[in-house]
Amino acid sequence: MKFKALIVLTCLYLYCPGGIARAQTGVPKHKANEIYIDAKGVMRLQRDDKQASFFGVNYTIPFAYGYRSHKKLGLDIEKAIDADVYHLARLGITAFRVHVWDTEISDSLGNLKQNEHLRLFDYLLSKLEERGIRIIITPIAFWGNGYPDKDERTGSFSDVYGKDAALINQRAIAAQERYLQQFFKHINPYTKKTYVADRFVIATEINNEPHHSGAKELATAYVNRMMAAIKSTGWTKPVFYNISESPYYADAIAASNANGFSFQWYPTGLVSGHQQLGNMLPNVDRYMIPFDTIPAFNNKARMIYEFDAGDVLQSYMYPAMARSFKTAGFQWATQFAYDPMGTAYANTEYQTHYLNLAYTPSKAISLLIAGKVFQQVPMYKSYGVYPADTAFSVFRVSYKQQLSEMNAPAKFYYSNTTTSLPIQPKLLQHLAGVGSSPVVKYNGTGAYFLDKVANGVWRLEVMPDATKVRDPFERTSLDRAVTVISTQARDMKISLADLGGVFSITQMNKKDISAQAKNGNILIKPGVYLLKRKRAAFNSFNAEGKIGSLRIKEYYAPAPTQGYQANKAQALPAVASSAPNGSIRLYEPAANRATATVYSPEWKSDTYDYITGPQGNMLLNLKHLFGAKAGGAEVFVKPVFTANQYRMDEFRSIIINAAADTLTELKVTLVDEDANAYSAVVKIDKQFRQFRIPLSSLKKDELVLLPRPYPGFQAFSFKTPGNTAFRLGKTEKLQIIIPGEFRHKFSVQLGEVRLETTN
Repeated sequence: MKFKALIVLTCLYLYCPGGIARAQTGVPKHKANEIYIDAKGVMRLQRDDKQASFFGVNYTIPFAYGYRSHKKLGLDIEKAIDADVYHLARLGITAFRVHVWDTEISDSLGNLKQNEHLRLFDYLLSKLEERGIRIIITPIAFWGNGYPDKDERTGSFSDVYGKDAALINQRAIAAQERYLQQFFKHINPYTKKTYVADRFVIATEINNEPHHSGAKELATAYVNRMMAAIKSTGWTKPVFYNISESPYYADAIAASNANGFSFQWYPTGLVSGHQQLGNMLPNVDRYMIPFDTIPAFNNKARMIYEFDAGDVLQSYMYPAMARSFKTAGFQWATQFAYDPMGTAYANTEYQTHYLNLAYTPSKAISLLIAGKVFQQVPMYKSYGVYPADTAFSVFRVSYKQQLSEMNAPAKFYYSNTTTSLPIQPKLLQHLAGVGSSPVVKYNGTGAYFLDKVANGVWRLEVMPDATKVRDPFERTSLDRAVTVISTQARDMKISLADLGGVFSITQMNKKDISAQAKNGNILIKPGVYLLKRKRAAFNSFNAEGKIGSLRIKEYYAPAPTQGYQANKAQALPAVASSAPNGSIRLYEPAANRATATVYSPEWKSDTYDYITGPQGNMLLNLKHLFGAKAGGAEVFVKPVFTANQYRMDEFRSIIINAAADTLTELKVTLVDEDANAYSAVVKIDKQFRQFRIPLSSLKKDELVLLPRPYPGFQAFSFKTPGNTAFRLGKTEKLQIIIPGEFRHKFSVQLGEVRLETTN
């Protein structure tokens, strides 16, 4: 009888979320664990019960392309990890997550391979732990290891079954159970611990972006089987599962035994093939969660396993995203993915992402500031709607200034030149920036850091200059640099009351410089320096000593790029030519083919191609195939308006050349630099011809958030509050939208769009 009862209880635990497992809420305290989840779904620190928050990156060098590219370049991967992990610590990173390429460390039966990829992964974890960085491991990725190359046939269970079949095929599921048991029992040779026993490994996410199919009950059962396999290793930490990748299965995932749910956010889409320009703050104004109506979803912890502003080089996005994450109740967020320093010159690992301290200094400092946002902003606190939420707590973000900023009594951080005065300069202990501020005047382009060691003594770290020489989001190659590095001496003036105008400068990473500042002015090369105020009571120090997890003399930076001019000018986006009769072109299909964003509101409901028009010119052919809503296009037109600012009062109308195979409407929208949108609608028919829209007919409206955000349940439109008056000269974007709802197929042909001086 006891045996039968045990069987029943086991079945309830594994397969019946309405039984015993559902009666348990949260993840209870366990002395060996860093965190636990309380009954309301809040992750708390075991040591003091305070709310936890972890912010950081994904980083993939032990696996796949990261591994292959470093081998191809002849780089020592362990030394590369040392340098990159130092930079992560330098940026205040507290969290690391990666989807392990199981295809490289397992066989078809799920047996764990003890190979170089696993060893390097363990080495990476040990180095992260030395810096105090916490870890969530996603042990199953399902991915092949090729991107951006072709996949290799590895013979693993993911290779044999593929992502979709792996979630329903019983042999594949059994292989995953075996793999998880061996993976979590594996002993890291560097830490001498299993991932179960390692306190720095605080949780796990079972797999990466699962694509469920079949009955919903199968999805619930799959999650519970994977959890049971993990727990059989002695695992007592939280287990997360992705709920956002397959939204149809959200209720099935919520009904499982998972302790929390994982989400992602790519608010500007992915792989545009070019840099996205313009004011993107409305795209990150709010993170929407559509699962709150599912009772079982509530009171579970929430994590963002991946996020980034794809194809965006601007440095104000990350703090705004971090703010939106905390408002939505997330306590873990990790950007995807930090570029290894060894390949960041070419941005080859993931074309649509680009983040590295040396090569994208402003974005890196923005990430540092975002980490502070994530630590300090309360969960579920709203700061209003853009533009009101651009200033919050001790933080602000600015599109026009291309700036992220933190201005607190002890910390002053800025991603680009700022005129802000530190709120309490005498209390400053840490400063990081790019460009200049009232505290540091600097004419270099790299990042720099100032950290107080003692009264009158500061550590200065200066990164080399980074200069963009081509669009980093185009198709990339290891043979072609997108950013170049130079290390010439630069002028710097430091205005810190604690240092005064006269202080000594001693280089710590090597003995090239030992000098004295005059009126705070120094000539500085990239490196690490100790700055000492005249007559400061500080006569000796340990060069191996630490500031936090950083040793005083530590320094990592790329070597200067050979064969490039460091100050090479950057080309602006092409400006449309001077059209006939004094008009200016805003859009022309052939000229804007590579840079226009053409979108479908329902992912695959629309498509498009380019065709030849009646006069032999190229037309954009928008084709609506199914679904209720049709798509449209957007083009960044700010360069046109910048070049013609002196003529703004001359223009009276917009001319659009278009036709459709059925009577329909087009909505033409001009979006300004403050994200105000102004629209008018024109009716088009089968005859391809010109349609005139008076500028005076434009009315305040909503804009479409493009490129389309992912996941698809995020907001797709935005309207700024108030009734701001239309000003043509502030225009940044042109959007052409097919409004309304449809139940039939049709197509729209779009030609030139221009401004004219006539009514």
